[in-house]
Amino acid sequence: MSAAVLIGVLVAGGVWLVLQRGPLPVVFGFVLLGHAVNVLLLAAGGTDRRGAPFAGRGAPATTADPLPQAFVLTAIVIAFGITVYLLGLVRAERPDEAAPDPGDPDPVDARDGERDDAHRIGGAP
Repeated sequence: MSAAVLIGVLVAGGVWLVLQRGPLPVVFGFVLLGHAVNVLLLAAGGTDRRGAPFAGRGAPATTADPLPQAFVLTAIVIAFGITVYLLGLVRAERPDEAAPDPGDPDPVDARDGERDDAHRIGGAP
């Protein structure tokens, strides 16, 4: 029951974040949706009503299925890679603050205004 509630909360939060404006909430929404699927896969393995699937301990009928756990481990790695890629895209989309403003006609004069004024007062071109 607690896994179902957790899955519901994660899906609701993930869908809400995916529907927000901006790329960063969408990335966090996909992360929450990925975690919801992972919890769903773990709950499908039956670890709450069966024993841990260790080799040599207990009958196979009384142990949990290890296949969903293997799927979850693979899904965690893939989700981490996709999250890093999406965060890289978000970072690449942001404007660089050190870059000159394209609307500024001469960014060098704007930064060194005093030096340029003194140079003009002296009569040199």
